[in-house]
Amino acid sequence: MCIHNEKHIITRVMKKFSLFTVAAIPFVAPVVALAAGTPDKPNIVMFLVDDMGWQDTSVPFFGNEKSDLNKRYRTPNMEKLAARGVKFVNAYACPVSSPARVSFITGANAVQHKVTNWTLRKNHSTDSNNSVLKFEPWNWNGIIPAPEKMKNAFTAKALPQLLRENGYHTIHIGKAHFGAMNTPAAEPKNIGFDVNIAGTAQGGPGSYYARDNYSSGSWAIPDLDEYAKEGLFLTDALSRAGEKEIEKAAKGRKPFFLYFSQYAVHAPYQKDPTYEKNYPKLKGQHLNYATQIEGMDKSLGDILAALEKNGVAKNTVVFFMSDNGGHQSNGNAPARGGKGGVYEGGVHEPMIVYWPGVTAAGTINKSPVIIEDFFPSILEIAGAKRIKTPQTIDGVSFVPAIKGKFINADRPLVFHYPNNWGERSGRVGAPASAMRMGKWKLVHFYDDGATMLFDLSKDIGENDNLAEKNPAQTKKMAKTLSAYLKKNKATMPILKSSGERCLYPDGTK
Repeated sequence: MCIHNEKHIITRVMKKFSLFTVAAIPFVAPVVALAAGTPDKPNIVMFLVDDMGWQDTSVPFFGNEKSDLNKRYRTPNMEKLAARGVKFVNAYACPVSSPARVSFITGANAVQHKVTNWTLRKNHSTDSNNSVLKFEPWNWNGIIPAPEKMKNAFTAKALPQLLRENGYHTIHIGKAHFGAMNTPAAEPKNIGFDVNIAGTAQGGPGSYYARDNYSSGSWAIPDLDEYAKEGLFLTDALSRAGEKEIEKAAKGRKPFFLYFSQYAVHAPYQKDPTYEKNYPKLKGQHLNYATQIEGMDKSLGDILAALEKNGVAKNTVVFFMSDNGGHQSNGNAPARGGKGGVYEGGVHEPMIVYWPGVTAAGTINKSPVIIEDFFPSILEIAGAKRIKTPQTIDGVSFVPAIKGKFINADRPLVFHYPNNWGERSGRVGAPASAMRMGKWKLVHFYDDGATMLFDLSKDIGENDNLAEKNPAQTKKMAKTLSAYLKKNKATMPILKSSGERCLYPDGTK
């Protein structure tokens, strides 16, 4: 119960992580209008998928050979994008949605921003009950735009606001999930987007079907009535909205940032009939999920085609990423676990970047990257040099990796989930912290104090616990992780039996 053997406690003082804070220099607004997608300020598209596992694609992200899941799914547009750009095979996010999205838009790790679980209702936790633990208050209201403050919310200056101040037209389409209902960030326009279509506080759709008007009570998706009348599947409706906004932006006098965030492939797992014929051997949820995957890929193709049609493709950087791992019920092999957990199946993501004239076609990069790294990377690409943020920027730019370099080989990547997921299944969704550093991955669970060490270079499935065989590496990583949690005053689970906070991964208080 959150107790560690004293022999695992070490006292060495950890050196600070090599993280950086954006310089606090006042921003000076540009005075010259820019054409859409200039070489100095390219257009930027972030295509974010919801709940897509790293193997839920026909593009292999583990080795060169296709896995069984790679053979199951059809994602030809992902294949085309990977053939043009660079595929990142060590890309990570958070176990669940809101933490990853907040990290993306603020550049802060979940340990700092403390939006560690999914958000929904103002002033309400979404933690499920745990027989052993209770949980400290976390930032369940999501983010709040600077300089405002709110209890249980993270004050930050968001990426779209910074891009807008640097001359960009900013567009949000699809899932938001940045803040709870009736808080400012429930409306993406309040955190820097000029346009918001279909973005709210909710984390999933009531329905993907036009006949339901994409709704079910409080889970209704707004702004899409015209597409519901056409009978479009939700994924296609968002694509249509994206195509229209690209056309408008291409005619404008500014470069644009499009945050295109599909609700797919989040539950409910409803069949997209357009693609049913492609999966004659699949049934039930596996069939429905496969059609949603292919529909999502068609959406990617639609957005890429719209860039070409409107003459801005050559001046547009395209990012592809998922916000967390796939649901365990859909399979994540060879990875272990799934959404809600800190095992590879819950945090390892499919990521592709295409920057025309910069990325070498069809390349693979093994640099470790994490969701908060998008913040400084996008700002660097946008040429935003003078910015000021109240939050510390934990992310590190991966622009050198986009250009072909291998970077940050042993950089620690931290995952902190001091919560209990509502769909918990065994270790998936359990309160835990984890850290990847080079080939090593440390996983620590708070309800029973178990600590595990894995060599991901040999054991991507995290089946062989090496903690006892390699105590020195285990102690080193536990100390590093614990120091980071302490430095950022991380929220921690509390032991019900004593009312005390759980020990840190290295066994200290």
